[in-house]
Amino acid sequence: MAEGRKKRRKYEIPEGKTIRGVKVALDPTPRQAGLLSSNAGAARFAYNTALAHISNQLDCVEPAPSSGKADWSMRGLRNWWNRWKNDLAPWWAGNSKEAYNSGFQALSDAFRNYFDWLNGDREGEPVGWPKYKSKHKSTWKYTYTTGFGLIDGDDRAVRLPCVGRVHCMENVRKCVGDGRILSVTVRYEHNRWWASLRVEKDQPPQATGLSGSVGADLGVKTLVTLSNGIVIPNPRYLKQTERKLERQQKRLSRRQPGSRRYAKKKRQVNKLYAHVANQRLDLRHKTTTWMANTYADIGIEDLNVKGMTARPKPKEDPNNPGHYLKNGAKAKSSLNKAILDAGFGDFRRQLEYKCQQTGSRLHVYDRFYPSSKTCSNCGTVKTKLPLSERVFHCDNCGIKLDRDRNAANNLDPVGSTPARNVRGETQRGLRKTNTPVGRKRIPCRPTERKTRSRIGNGNPMPATQQTEL
Repeated sequence: MAEGRKKRRKYEIPEGKTIRGVKVALDPTPRQAGLLSSNAGAARFAYNTALAHISNQLDCVEPAPSSGKADWSMRGLRNWWNRWKNDLAPWWAGNSKEAYNSGFQALSDAFRNYFDWLNGDREGEPVGWPKYKSKHKSTWKYTYTTGFGLIDGDDRAVRLPCVGRVHCMENVRKCVGDGRILSVTVRYEHNRWWASLRVEKDQPPQATGLSGSVGADLGVKTLVTLSNGIVIPNPRYLKQTERKLERQQKRLSRRQPGSRRYAKKKRQVNKLYAHVANQRLDLRHKTTTWMANTYADIGIEDLNVKGMTARPKPKEDPNNPGHYLKNGAKAKSSLNKAILDAGFGDFRRQLEYKCQQTGSRLHVYDRFYPSSKTCSNCGTVKTKLPLSERVFHCDNCGIKLDRDRNAANNLDPVGSTPARNVRGETQRGLRKTNTPVGRKRIPCRPTERKTRSRIGNGNPMPATQQTEL
């Protein structure tokens, strides 16, 4: 970096401000749709070309003097592109510079994640070497950071560089309000172009009138079971549409990939998937908004969705080496599909940010806390409780109640009792973990989050059926 050049400061949210996302559907003309596709293709081309350049630089023992050092930072990739863009892509001027910068930023983030994981600075799942993006499999998207804006006197339109005025399917100015747009990400999904606006807004006042606490147990048969007896059933939208999907996918398999008839049928299949996804999202938004608007304290469980949907291990036949016994993989695959259809992870994500907005407190219980096996009346913990047993029967106090209702009672931040085993010892202490020496173990009590959440005073959702246990 040249002497005297100031390093670009990372954006920090000002005090009293918050970042909100606004997603609107675009209605481009055929010419504008072609320009949007061209910009998305330019972002993909920049990503793949820069990835090939960095890979060649790292593979070469003695790189060419003109190629320079392998610099995968955003600044380095952009400088390399400006030197060689006339040779690599003579058509580069037909697209916005923001499209190419989006590809370089995505590649820089991918390399940073990979090397951070390699050096042990990143936790979580292993991160591999960045892969090339396919035109037919990757998501078409790119981001504008400059040159965009709303149009005065035209509430249903946005202005995009190199594209012009693009009509929107809703009043985008009403959605943005008095906020400041920081960036616009354009993407193509579900047979439609979308614009995601990153908006800086004033921190909204927290809702008043929230009262009571509730524990929420997520499930497959019932989406949410609350400790106060309210049950929100799971409509199983994917199962309702499976017959239509099977017919359309069977017809799609008979058509030649790459043909117009194949593309037309593929759009019909995508439309069905989009309908299912929108139904799921609508139900989750209504449920989480109502909960965050109603209760002052909400308790949920930290579910390990990846572990819940893992494949069963193969069972080798001891009497016949090389052969395997039935392990229930077929039944487990149906259960995995139902768990993923319920969307436990997205349900928690929505609750977290909506609770921050409303001031409601979200308590997250440790995933190893036996909420289903623990009696909500006396605190006795059962050693085994199979999934087929839907009614919880305590051998100690004799109480009988629905399995999910019992778990929800234990997840209630105020009304739950400490879990005890048959010897009367508490089980809500320290969990067993493979913690390195010198680190503190994580307690199993509900997490008191710094970010408090609430979402207004809402009445129970009129579009969602609720039943009392």
